[in-house]
Amino acid sequence: MNKKKLLVQLVCLTLTGALGGCASTAKDARDPLEGWNRGVQTFNDHLDDYAVKPIAKGYQWIMPSFADQGVSNFFSNINDIGVTINDLLQFKLAQTGLDGSRFLVNTVAGVVGLVDVASMIDLPKHDEDFDQTLGYWGVPSGPYLVLPLLGPSSPRGVSGLVGDAAMNPFTYLGFGVYPGIESGLGSAISGGAFALNAIDLRADNLTTEKVASEAAVDRYEFFKNAYFQRRDYLVHDGKVPAGHEAFDIDKEFDQDNGAPIRTR
Repeated sequence: MNKKKLLVQLVCLTLTGALGGCASTAKDARDPLEGWNRGVQTFNDHLDDYAVKPIAKGYQWIMPSFADQGVSNFFSNINDIGVTINDLLQFKLAQTGLDGSRFLVNTVAGVVGLVDVASMIDLPKHDEDFDQTLGYWGVPSGPYLVLPLLGPSSPRGVSGLVGDAAMNPFTYLGFGVYPGIESGLGSAISGGAFALNAIDLRADNLTTEKVASEAAVDRYEFFKNAYFQRRDYLVHDGKVPAGHEAFDIDKEFDQDNGAPIRTR
């Protein structure tokens, strides 16, 4: 076989593979950007493997359990500000009162939220965010979108992140709105707080992520389906409408031999 003929065959094989890849991205109407999304997920996975996960493991190793829990409680208490506002925006008036009371109790009696006193007196933690509020008002999620550093999301999810940031008091530290805190110092405190929260959350989810990653036949599909299922569940308060495809975890396992496979 001459070199010219071999080159033509290689080009044809390359084009066939590219066309096949394009065809595969169109198989899920929720995911028209699959090529981009898989690339970003690979980037996020590598960043997690080489930086975020080792830091989270070190954090988990060095932090005493009571201190780790205190950090988690503190950021959960800050999050209750946004939860309460989103309760109100969704006209969940009774829940608004409960979550507002939870924030006040933990801030005062729980030493700025380091101790979850509210749970001790039967004030449960709720999960509400601005993405859910937009969904409540009928805004569609839009296509699946994997964000650099932040992971699974959607256009509505991006708007939700912006709204949640607007409800977080740490966001405004860098703008010099708090007396006695200059913008430079405020930016450093704000950035440090968001970084600490991210590391704390990653450390808390080390085991969960490991199980999911090792169990999934296609890790990308696993997290995509899990994302949509969870958002549907939260937006509809657990009452997912008929016709919405439920996430079937059995499909994410190797049914032929029962062996978990991880792919990226």
